[in-house]
Amino acid sequence: MNGVFAIHKPTGITSAQFLARLQRLFTESSVFSQDLADLRGAKVQQLQKEGQRASRRKLRKVMKVKMGHGGTLDPLATGVMVVGVGKGTKKLQNYLSGSVKTYETKALFGASTTTGDVEGEVLTRAGTKHLTKDDVTTISEKFTGHLKQTPPIFAALKMNGKPLYEYAREGLPLPKAIEPRSVEVYELEVFEDTLSTDHAYEMIKSAEVDGDKLEHKLAKNPTLNDSKLYISQEYSEKNGISDEIEHLQPQPVSEEEKADDFKAPLLHFRAKVSSGTYIRSLISDIGRALKSNAYMVKLERTQQAEWELGKNVFTIEDFELKDEAVWGQVLSQVFEKGGENVHSLSDLFEKAQKDVDLKKQHEQDILESIKTNTEANQHLETSTLEEDINPLKRQAEDTLEQ
Repeated sequence: MNGVFAIHKPTGITSAQFLARLQRLFTESSVFSQDLADLRGAKVQQLQKEGQRASRRKLRKVMKVKMGHGGTLDPLATGVMVVGVGKGTKKLQNYLSGSVKTYETKALFGASTTTGDVEGEVLTRAGTKHLTKDDVTTISEKFTGHLKQTPPIFAALKMNGKPLYEYAREGLPLPKAIEPRSVEVYELEVFEDTLSTDHAYEMIKSAEVDGDKLEHKLAKNPTLNDSKLYISQEYSEKNGISDEIEHLQPQPVSEEEKADDFKAPLLHFRAKVSSGTYIRSLISDIGRALKSNAYMVKLERTQQAEWELGKNVFTIEDFELKDEAVWGQVLSQVFEKGGENVHSLSDLFEKAQKDVDLKKQHEQDILESIKTNTEANQHLETSTLEEDINPLKRQAEDTLEQ
């Protein structure tokens, strides 16, 4: 079987680790056993024609189901991960370079981190008491449209062959400024619970190095604090202003906000964006535009191109807990139909389960019929034997009586 499907990646695992887990499951299943056998057979024939021995090393590529993914999700992130199988891996470039993605994310105001999320280290802190609902209403318009983003310094980028995060760690300025990237935010919906403190997220704690807070050391590195801030071109043109915002001084941190039990206000939104958009950078820019800081605590990719959660996206439990005959049938249908023509994966699973149950019942009925016929034949043979034996028995008894 060859094709493309999507699966929900859980949190706490890299995309590569999750794909390897899925690959093992597919390779060990009966669903792909014939495909793998055919590939190995073809490879052996090819090697024999070339006068080579079919060693395990040479057959390594056809020992596992060929798989790849159409876009990485960080370990912290969950949601839609597009997967190509067999010849379907050739279609993944369409998802890597130009697919539209939708994310739902939560962040906390009051701090920025080296990674832009909760897994980083505190870079700066800022006040949050000045934030109001009126401020929140401006977010959508300011950041919807074409805009520029500066990638996080801890993104997988290098300068002069050296990862950017190493410059930051060593307190060194970058050889040159990080070039902003042009992206597009098609939709930005800010949810009602934004600015709420009724949530389970704790404010990130500062790390210490040599008895001093790491943020004090990192804050002295201009590289980490001088990235430019941009709003959308559409908003700037509409209001006759530049899309580059002059440096906004963050509000000072109050004594209440310094407390260990301080509950930071929430930022919660859904964004439909172009490929290459950094959600962490978008969160950071929103925080800075509101004279504060913000860092991500949760991220879920709810849609990528035609694949959407709750519609046509598998879960790992579909493959680990359900009958191979069931998920094999559903996966085959998804490969054949394509994601755009699958509107309810749950309906496909329900039908496949019924088909498998009917097949099992039919097989059971056949076995019962064979068993009944066998028992009937045995009874008939026994009766016939008795009929053959009884006259002989009576004849013997009559002989004895005489």
